[in-house]
Amino acid sequence: MSRANRDIPHYYLSTTMDMAAATDWLHEHNRRSPVGERLLPAALLLKAAALAAREVPELNGFWTDDHFTGGEGVHLGVAVSLRGGGLVAPALHDADTLGLPRLMAGLKDVVARARTGRLRGSEVSDATITVTNLGDQGVETVFGVIYPPQVALVGFGRVVDRPWAVDGLLGVRPVVTATLSADHRATDGAVGARYLSAVSRLLQNPEEL
Repeated sequence: MSRANRDIPHYYLSTTMDMAAATDWLHEHNRRSPVGERLLPAALLLKAAALAAREVPELNGFWTDDHFTGGEGVHLGVAVSLRGGGLVAPALHDADTLGLPRLMAGLKDVVARARTGRLRGSEVSDATITVTNLGDQGVETVFGVIYPPQVALVGFGRVVDRPWAVDGLLGVRPVVTATLSADHRATDGAVGARYLSAVSRLLQNPEEL
């Protein structure tokens, strides 16, 4: 992390996304599903992040030897805090191709194994883009440090109710703040904005995730 902060010229973007459609779909899905198949909001956020990385491949890969190399697949690193301190980001391989139940199961599995020291080497080294989600800690906005040699890190905060205007009518809706920390050597703000716009669009159609 010290090397990343010193050597990578970070740029940061942030936007707030309407989660009403995603939340409604999630409640209906969980109402109809057995307890073991119910989803957390994190599953929708991770899948949207993975699909957006497939749409904007300039952020999915590595900066090595002074040039960018795209990842072979979207291997989504998930930042996990360890009980004894420290952080690890195991990869969910081909996360963009996983259905939400498999993604949720994979997330639970790697978090449990990360905290008991049972991760495989490929899970630690293969991530092409990383997501950190501190919503369960009450944090609303997180700007992360990129894991080299990756070129981007996505952050999600807590889903909160906020005043929100839709078609000129003001109401209260659930929203989430999404952030992007990206390597300015590989991309610029226009590419980063395209990525966050893709995440937001995907979350408006949760049935397609």
